[in-house]
This record gives sequence, C-alpha cells and structure tokens, in this order.
Amino acid sequence: MKYYLIAGEASGDLHGSNLIKELQKVDKTADFCAWGGDLMEEAGAKIQKHYKDLAFMGFVEVLMNIRTILKNFKICKKNILHYQPDALILIDYPGFNLRMAKWAKAKGLKVYYYISPTVWAWKENRVETIRNNVDRMFTILPFEKQFYKDRDFEVDFVGHPLLDHIENYVAKDLPEVPSEKRIVALLPGSRKQEISTILPTLLELSRQKENLHFVIAMAPGQDEKYYKSFIPQDLRNVSLVRNRTYDLFSKAEVAIVTSGTATLETGLFKVPQVVVYKTSAISYAIAKRLVNVKYISLVNLILDKGLVRELIQEEFTLANCKIELENLLDTKRQETLKLEYEHLHEVLGKAGASKTTANLIYKYLT
Repeated sequence: MKYYLIAGEASGDLHGSNLIKELQKVDKTADFCAWGGDLMEEAGAKIQKHYKDLAFMGFVEVLMNIRTILKNFKICKKNILHYQPDALILIDYPGFNLRMAKWAKAKGLKVYYYISPTVWAWKENRVETIRNNVDRMFTILPFEKQFYKDRDFEVDFVGHPLLDHIENYVAKDLPEVPSEKRIVALLPGSRKQEISTILPTLLELSRQKENLHFVIAMAPGQDEKYYKSFIPQDLRNVSLVRNRTYDLFSKAEVAIVTSGTATLETGLFKVPQVVVYKTSAISYAIAKRLVNVKYISLVNLILDKGLVRELIQEEFTLANCKIELENLLDTKRQETLKLEYEHLHEVLGKAGASKTTANLIYKYLT
C-alpha cells in the first residue's frame, strides 16, 4: 500500500521514521511519500519538502509568513493528489495537519493521526474537526484517551514513542565532553526563533559559571554555523554536539531545556532539569488568554504537578537561570528529582508505540 506522511518538526521526523520502519515490517509492499526530514528519508520515504522549511511558531510569526504557509498547502495537496495514497498519516503539527485532514477527508482519503494535538490545553473546538475528519487517532499520553472518550471520540492509546528510542539506545563515548568537569546540557530549542531568543542568555550563564562545562545539543535541522554565531570566541567552557543528545544526557549532571519533547526525554534519562521558554510579547499575551494548562513542560503535565521548575517569558532571566542551576547542582535536589522520574516512566507505560501504531493502521486499512 501507499502511505503519505506529514511531519513538520524534528520530533515528528523521528517518530515518523520509526513508524515507517514498522509499517515496512507489517506491509511488505509499503511505499512512502512524505513531508518530513532526513530520518524519514533514511527510513525509505521520498521527501517532498523538508520540515525545516515549515517551522513557523507563534501568532505573529505565522501571520508574517502566511503567504509561504498558504503556498505550502497548495503544494502539499498537489503532491497528495498526484501520489494517490491509500492512507494519509498526519504526525502532530496541528496548525497545518488539521487543515490537511479536512481537505483529505473531503477527497475520500483515509486519514490517520499519530500524536494528538494538545486540544486538552487549548483550542478544544479542534476536537470536532478531528471527530469529523480523522478516521483514527493514535495518542501517546495516558490521559488523552479519557479526554477524547468524554467528547464522544474513541482513540487508541499506543504509549509514548520516546520509550522505544530510549529502550534501544546504546551509550557511546562523547569526546567533546571533558571528563573532569561537571556537565550542564543546554537544549535551546529546534527552531531558529527559539535558539536566537534563548541561547544568548544561557551562554551568558556559562560565562558566569566557568567551573562548569556547558554542552549545546544542536537541533537536526539547524546549521552549526548558526549556533557558533552566538558563541563569543573567548568562551572556553562551551561545546557543541549533533545527533548525540542521548549520549549527552548520559554524561550531563543537569540540564536547561526549552519547553517541548526534549523536557520529557530529559526526564526519562533522569537528568535534573529546569525548563525555559520565551516568545514574542504579543504571541505570549495571546497564548496566555487561550491556553488552559497549569504547566508547559511534559514532565509536569504528565505527573500533574510542578516537579521541575519552569521559567517562562518574564521569568526567563539570567538571574533566575543562575539560581535554578545552583539549586539543581545540589545533591539532595538531584536525588528527589530522580526518584520522581521513576514514576514518570511508570505512568507512560511500556515501549512499542511505533509497532503498535503500524499494526493498527494496517489492520484498519485491511
């Protein structure tokens, strides 16, 4: 069968690549076309557009790029009609994918959605769009199944795909990291907009903490030169790694992480962390009115308590980062967080999300 996948971010590329591998096992005739990234291409998909050209975040930023976004919709629709897939598989990325779901359903295509939009946090009206236009939703957070059930839509909870990656991870040496220093992992986000807003403050923090070594995990879709453009030449306690984030987690004592999937990865590796986030003032003001959650980090959302500290918008300052970093370096604080992280793993369930989802998609199609 023919499958068309759409992923608009690095995390979607990762999860999409593993889903492709599992679909290949259950469907020996499987053929894949996709909007995604390098990992999905390596897995066997013919990539029509790379996700790094799709990542617009924030209300103001979307408006500024509206012509490009509308052009992308037209290109994608044309691609799908030309390819004539047996199934359209949408991976997260709701602003784009929900519109594609509505269009595809009207065209008579089978529409499957892997990784639910955060409708439980904001834009709950999207549930109706999902119910009307998605044949089956595969959720990865334990509380989402009941959320949808309460709104008359049956979904499949498949577990979190990160558990698969972590279970299969084999630790490797990381020569970029000095063994004699205490290591702080820095994850400043995957988009240029996030990196340019967050990284300068974290680098200033590294200047004030010369006894520590700071390692930046570069996002897959970003050029190393872009990161280096923020790092002063006289800053000696900072280094960069690419595609080695899990190796970095294995070495790091603590981490400073931009809100997103990386906060959950950090927690599953039991690395004490502080979560940070900042966007434009207008985008934040709008989001604050619309978003209905107590926390922004996945760790806190899943556990339903403020386990890790969140420095959001005005609270994301050099002074606050310094205070929280010092707190994280305290041995007792580290022990408390690591014990709580055990419960996080239990709540998420077992590994096998990609395999379960692939088997269900194939079952529903046949």
